[in-house]
Amino acid sequence: MNMIEKASAHEAYAMPELKEDFAAEVDLASRWLGGSVLAASDESFGEKESLLTPTPSAFVPGNYGPRGEIVDGWETKRRREPGHDWALVRLGAAGMITSIDVDTSFFTGNFPTTCRIEACGIEGYPGPKALQSTETEWIEIVPRSPLKGDAHNRFDVSDRRRFTHVRLSAFPDGGIARLRVYGRVVPDPRIFDGLTIDLASQDHGGQVVTSSDGFYTSAAMLNRPDKARNMGDGWETRRRRDDGNDHAIIRLALPGRVSLVEIDTAHFKYNASAEVALSGTGEALTGDNGWMPLLSRRPLQPDTRHVFRVAETSEPVSYVRLDAYPDGGISRVRLWGKVDPAARRAAGYRWFDALPTGQARQVLAERGVSGDLAEQVIAARPLNGEIGGSFQSADLSGLWTMLEGRFNES
Repeated sequence: MNMIEKASAHEAYAMPELKEDFAAEVDLASRWLGGSVLAASDESFGEKESLLTPTPSAFVPGNYGPRGEIVDGWETKRRREPGHDWALVRLGAAGMITSIDVDTSFFTGNFPTTCRIEACGIEGYPGPKALQSTETEWIEIVPRSPLKGDAHNRFDVSDRRRFTHVRLSAFPDGGIARLRVYGRVVPDPRIFDGLTIDLASQDHGGQVVTSSDGFYTSAAMLNRPDKARNMGDGWETRRRRDDGNDHAIIRLALPGRVSLVEIDTAHFKYNASAEVALSGTGEALTGDNGWMPLLSRRPLQPDTRHVFRVAETSEPVSYVRLDAYPDGGISRVRLWGKVDPAARRAAGYRWFDALPTGQARQVLAERGVSGDLAEQVIAARPLNGEIGGSFQSADLSGLWTMLEGRFNES
């Protein structure tokens, strides 16, 4: 019996025409994902860490400290010598960058006149010294461009390679309130091999794509990898006055088989959802999906982390629908399971094809591939899962094993 046939016995949903309502982007540099400002040329007036503060910038005029007026952003001293200021940022989740917001809110007479943004992809956990070395391949993704003060300066990025770090250059000096690096997570699939992971997590590229309601707070917070800090750091809907119920749909980072579900109502003490049910589908998201039951309808307790074991599905699941009855609040959802082998294989090639050349060389060198052969493989990208006859070499067997996750064959 396939998933659609199984769904026929399941509760019929009153489903609106579905579309992905939330932008297919996340802030890859967000502190919620573990982004960090590793170093800056100067931070005399405002700390570099403020660049990645998740909340919007706030400013109280006339509030002074030992260094001058207290600002909510990164602000450098007035430069009296040649050069410019810069900040190095490690992305919380590596991925393809689609746009960047250089936010100069509240900086009116003291913002940089122009900025430039570069990005790199690199293995491991390099420190500022290594990132600033001549061996690091920095790629310009936003050419030197003018900035407006007290404004969101948004720049589109067309480079579709996968990056791990960005470098913000500010000419010649001044203040920037926030830096947002929007894009799509491209996970390194090597970390999934042999493990059970949270298939829904933003860390890996999971995304809430639609919800019935987000009156108080957005369902997009449901799959953050951290713990909710307060009631405002979760999904809360308005009070229902009809016979329906609320729902949210999560696209998994990679198709897989869910075996354990966590539903956390932390901080929702008087307004938590009363009951919850989950269903899944392996199909592309449309208005008439066949949804297979994963977790039958069951009660929830306020301010509680619930853990439910579910029977693994016979087919991999790509989307999970959470039904909350009748309304209320849920802080986090975790969908623990294993990545489907076919999805793991596709993710391996997608990841390798997106690597900047320097990082691809690092990966191949670590797998023992000779320099000349490595250059041939890099030049042949995108591989897209296709292994050309010229690459049927014992020297590359380790690479194919890594890309396809075939560790049981190594």
